Amino acid sequence: MKSKLRGGVFIVVYAKKKNKIYYLLLKRKLHWKGWEFPKGGLETKENIKKTIKREVKEETGQKILKNSIKKHNFSGKYKYNKRLKDRENIDGQTFKLYSAEIEKSRKKKIKTDKKEHSKYKWFSFDKALKKLTWPNQKKSLRIVDKFLTKSRNKSLAQALKKWKNKNKLKVNKQ
Repeated sequence: MKSKLRGGVFIVVYAKKKNKIYYLLLKRKLHWKGWEFPKGGLETKENIKKTIKREVKEETGQKILKNSIKKHNFSGKYKYNKRLKDRENIDGQTFKLYSAEIEKSRKKKIKTDKKEHSKYKWFSFDKALKKLTWPNQKKSLRIVDKFLTKSRNKSLAQALKKWKNKNKLKVNKQ
């Protein structure tokens, strides 16, 4: 019999603070124990963007910052290690990788879904990589970090070029 897989998303949730990137990990307690980032299944008649927003809200209590959802060129599938009572006739899940930014502040506390997760923590890339339990999530984190680091470096280079041009004009006017 062919196995049935549920469609889903991996969402690497991050925040930028003082020119650094932090990744939000959740400590899983339902079905298995370990660290992961938000993820979940597509619901009937729900598009990917709505799924991502719903899953982040359900698992963190936070809204995603406007225009921060990014699709990455990585997908895969995995099988569950055991039959799950809440997922009858489903043997595993497919996933597509996305990233999304949320605000990291003392005012906006993360509210985990207590049924699925016992706690949360913000990590630097290196620490998050060590904490993540599954190889496909470690690969996902590497992909997103490479994209964010490249984007940040490009923004810094553009800002530096703009600053140099502005200051060059002032020097020439004197």
